[in-house]
Amino acid sequence: MKLWTECPWKHKLVYLDKIDGFKGNEHTAFGSAMHSTCEQLVENNISNPKEYFQEQFLKELKELPDTLGFNKKLVTDMRSQGIMLVDHILPALKDYFGTYTLVSVEEKLFEPIEDYDGYNFKGFVDLVVKTPDGKHHVIDWKTCSWGWDTRRKSEKMTTYQLTLYKHFFAIKHKIDPTNLETHFALIKRTAKTNNVELFRVTSGNKKTENALKILNKALYNISHKKHIKNRLFCHGRYGTCEFYNTKHCK
Repeated sequence: MKLWTECPWKHKLVYLDKIDGFKGNEHTAFGSAMHSTCEQLVENNISNPKEYFQEQFLKELKELPDTLGFNKKLVTDMRSQGIMLVDHILPALKDYFGTYTLVSVEEKLFEPIEDYDGYNFKGFVDLVVKTPDGKHHVIDWKTCSWGWDTRRKSEKMTTYQLTLYKHFFAIKHKIDPTNLETHFALIKRTAKTNNVELFRVTSGNKKTENALKILNKALYNISHKKHIKNRLFCHGRYGTCEFYNTKHCK
């Protein structure tokens, strides 16, 4: 959905035409390995998380295209940073929530979208815990370098992910949304302190309504084959679009 809001044409190329675009890099490999490590840690499935992270990181790197060309220093730094970070995961959850019980890990959402027969909202919730006050907490892990500034923490299309997770998780489990809270957990590679930072994202009725409006707008345009090119995102803050000036997008 975020990709569609940036450029409906790129969304079409990736998700409808199934044309390979961005295939990952060292950062995505690190993020995937760390997500997997967090999952195994909270479920108490691994006795040596540092070794597990290294194995997963190597596995993710091997699955990247041979033509990518690794930054060897970055990979070495990430390996050391990941080994350090795994010790902070569980203590950060304990410090933030106090006493909690595990509800689910990597839970799949696949709920019907109202007014759009045949369309479901699909998402994977990284972690759900429950606190003694009866509230459920939806948590999404995010890996980054030093952290997020205030603007990034409140960015609409970033926080709408959790808003929609909350909405459809509540529907799936028939939970009162007022008893459901959402949080990002930042896993920060280069931070000097506070290496794992959790913060709450509020999602009231108005914000949920706005997020659903964007979702419905996307579905309307996709179903009516309206795929507009947004030239403002050819050169974004994360670099040039991989389809820019190719046969797929002139």
